[in-house]
Amino acid sequence: MPALVPTSYTCKITYLGRVPHRDAPELATEPLEEMRLSFAGLEGEVHAGLTRPSCVRVRSQYPEGTEIKNVRQLSIVSVEELDAIAAQIGLDTLDPGWLGASVAVSGIPDFTHVPPSSRLQSQDGVTLTVDMQNQPCHFPGKTIERDRPGHGKGFKSAAEGRRGITAWVEREGTLRLGDTLTLHVPDQRAWMAQPDLFDN
Repeated sequence: MPALVPTSYTCKITYLGRVPHRDAPELATEPLEEMRLSFAGLEGEVHAGLTRPSCVRVRSQYPEGTEIKNVRQLSIVSVEELDAIAAQIGLDTLDPGWLGASVAVSGIPDFTHVPPSSRLQSQDGVTLTVDMQNQPCHFPGKTIERDRPGHGKGFKSAAEGRRGITAWVEREGTLRLGDTLTLHVPDQRAWMAQPDLFDN
């Protein structure tokens, strides 16, 4: 029995980008027309690799710098959620490149909260596996502030629950601007844990 279910939800790729190096003072990507992806991600991009050193996102699991599987090769954001962030911080639009986004898509509602382990599959079969939602950080705010002074400081709070997701390459291939991705979700009900089981 299949463990993943194709849905009727699709989205269109409106932006592709790469972070060229880690030495820039702000987080920003260079736009691309297409993105050739291997199992290690986008060659030459700072988030590429089959493994990576652990960071603050998994500090509760590993000491920072521990070598772990790289499941955050790509950062994917939603145009609709970017528009909501932009409105909250007083901008007409928000450039995905300011957020260091690898991919921006349009068409899937509540995109940041698609279930972990969902797949986004192109018409050519290129498949990205969703790791989890991406937590907002202060770096995009610095980039926004540089280009639109007075608007960057509100980014982190405005981006809560709208920052998109991180993902890794399950099937290699090339993504192109205008490609359509179909959402496939795990065939399971939502987890119903007891709130008092969480150690906050």
